[in-house]
Amino acid sequence: MKVLSVNVARIESRLIDGRRVATAIGKRAVAGPVGVLPLGLEGDEQADPSVHGGLSKAVYAYPAERYGFWQGVRAQARAAGPDEALPPGFLGENLTIEGLDEAQCFVGDRWQLPGCVLAVSEPRQPCFKFNAVMGFNQAGKLMAQSGWCGTYLAVIEPGLIQAGDEIEVIPGPREVAIRELFMAKMKKKQHL
Repeated sequence: MKVLSVNVARIESRLIDGRRVATAIGKRAVAGPVGVLPLGLEGDEQADPSVHGGLSKAVYAYPAERYGFWQGVRAQARAAGPDEALPPGFLGENLTIEGLDEAQCFVGDRWQLPGCVLAVSEPRQPCFKFNAVMGFNQAGKLMAQSGWCGTYLAVIEPGLIQAGDEIEVIPGPREVAIRELFMAKMKKKQHL
């Protein structure tokens, strides 16, 4: 289990569904160590702190193992060519990780990294910006159906993080997995 890429973005204005929207979903990989602060990574911003960022959503991690799926569905939706690889950070994640997926991440687990400690806090909720970056309007719905949402992390011990860092999982109470929590939230949303 390790960090494959550390990704950050500044807020920019994008045209989405005919209107200008502030967003920082366009994360890009950075080289070398990056500071991990209580509210996120150095050099990273969140455009809408009501849904992204804050103490419990300081860092967003997404498994690289899911990238093939998204590349395939983007090609089927004609949003990209079949061989167009997705760069790290494309799904808006700060950490592109390997070896940990939503079913293996439990609320309260801690991730001990060489330079910091993070805690699994909650699943990501897809929004219209996710649909826009993916290039088709059903992307959020596919995330809701698959449970492949990634995980938000709180910063327990600030420090540094970089690509290649090994992740040691220190189990928490193991009561609810991120995928299970996400699926329950999505089911509740459908009934509202």
